[in-house]
Amino acid sequence: MDIVAVEIGGREVVEVRSAPMTVREKFAAYFELTKPRITLFIVLIAAAGFFLASTQGFDYFKFIHAMAAIALLSSGVATLNQFIERRLDERMRRTLARPLPSGRIAPHAALYFGIFLTFIAEIYLWLAVNPLTSLLGLTVVVGYVCLYTPLKTKTSLSTVIGAFPGAMPPLMGWTAAADQLRLEAWVLFAILFLWQFPHFLAIAWMYREDYERAGIVMLPVVEAEGRVTGQQIVFYALLLLPVSLFPALLGMTGALYFYGAFVLSLFYLWSSIRTALSMTNKNARRLLFASIIYLPVLFILMVFDSKF
Repeated sequence: MDIVAVEIGGREVVEVRSAPMTVREKFAAYFELTKPRITLFIVLIAAAGFFLASTQGFDYFKFIHAMAAIALLSSGVATLNQFIERRLDERMRRTLARPLPSGRIAPHAALYFGIFLTFIAEIYLWLAVNPLTSLLGLTVVVGYVCLYTPLKTKTSLSTVIGAFPGAMPPLMGWTAAADQLRLEAWVLFAILFLWQFPHFLAIAWMYREDYERAGIVMLPVVEAEGRVTGQQIVFYALLLLPVSLFPALLGMTGALYFYGAFVLSLFYLWSSIRTALSMTNKNARRLLFASIIYLPVLFILMVFDSKF
């Protein structure tokens, strides 16, 4: 199957040249629906939460089950998100080639696939991990699929709403190991929650024309000058700096993490300020790159310097 982007009436759409898809191509299309890179990222952050909560010994058996179930849940949520947004994805250049707008997978097939993955993940978490982690997984489904995704075309506050389910991976990793929520777990949640805003606002600024074309009400679409977007980027990066130090202050880590987190957060804040002072696509891309470096390095440092 050949997928070609063409211009029709001033609107870029996908032309699918029909040809029988091989089994390998079909598998690749379904795999793409699961957003494997994002799923891998989520699993790694959840794994860090699991490790940090394993104060009474590391349960490798439960770890494998938990990470597999979280990967299934992330894949199911990603698939359902694309099913709901398939019409919007047809209007955006960066999403034109996704499996649904390109016609490689039928909408009903994606819907069934997403429901199946999500259902299996929730049952898996409940039976093989613990009910608390399964319930947290359910909040991700409700928050992301039922609230955040539909609200993206209604209000720019959808970003705030989406940040709650988006910050769940370390919390789920923690409860998978400890079967309880403690202050330390909420600190991990807060770090991921605050990190998301500069990250996603940078993306929204870079693709604001795409979002506007699709009718997605992101802040850079509502406020084209970028002043408020820049202010929010700096505000959340500034809040992240002290919050990122809490793991050391709570005794979860040592001095190495404290100073490393301080330097990393200063770098993230500096990248945010530079972007806010000059809201260009180049600076937004630099901020996006800084955010992608910041979070995994921070959590790797946290695990490496963990006192547990």
